[in-house]
Amino acid sequence: MRVLIAEDHEDLARAVAAGLRRRGMTVDVVYDGDDALDRLVANRYDVLVLDRDLPGTHGDDVCRHLAAARSESRVLMLTASGTLKDRVEGLGMGADDYLPKPFEFDEMIARVQALGRRPGVPPPDRLGYGDVVVDPERRVATRGNRRLALTAKELGLLECLLTADGKPVSTEELLDRIWDPATDPFTTTVKTTMRRLRVKLGDPPIIETVRDSGYRIGGP
Repeated sequence: MRVLIAEDHEDLARAVAAGLRRRGMTVDVVYDGDDALDRLVANRYDVLVLDRDLPGTHGDDVCRHLAAARSESRVLMLTASGTLKDRVEGLGMGADDYLPKPFEFDEMIARVQALGRRPGVPPPDRLGYGDVVVDPERRVATRGNRRLALTAKELGLLECLLTADGKPVSTEELLDRIWDPATDPFTTTVKTTMRRLRVKLGDPPIIETVRDSGYRIGGP
């Protein structure tokens, strides 16, 4: 499942992202409404966790934009106000669910998972290149008839590269999606994890290092 978190309180956004990643989800984080709209145009998300009071483009307007575009992304709206009137307004402008702050983390996780399972946001049945296949729902990867014993981070890397359709994915983007936006950009963790993933995938190699651009699978 792919999730976009649009929340201007950076500590909260990072904590939520870390929790979702621990449950095997691919997560992007933005801190204002303008960046949220840019990400939503460029990528497909199963669920948008949307703070209502975003700077830039207001969360209400982000929600209305998705509704007008008939987006398949489900919206979990977060707000500091939990009155019935606010919940009705949020649902009326196109949100699929509404969660007042402060909230219990486990409840938020359960709501995100429930939205991701709703009809209309179907995850791909499989991702693949050659004889390498990933089942996103079951979180299983195989090569030929061999099941690959991948960690959550290794599987996340493989999924990101497969969904990029042959385009290079930068180290910074991989850190942002699979680890945390606050991760030291000079860390070697992506390089180390990628090396382990390549070993587990075996031969012939399918991951290409693209100079100054990152990594890709199935390039031109």
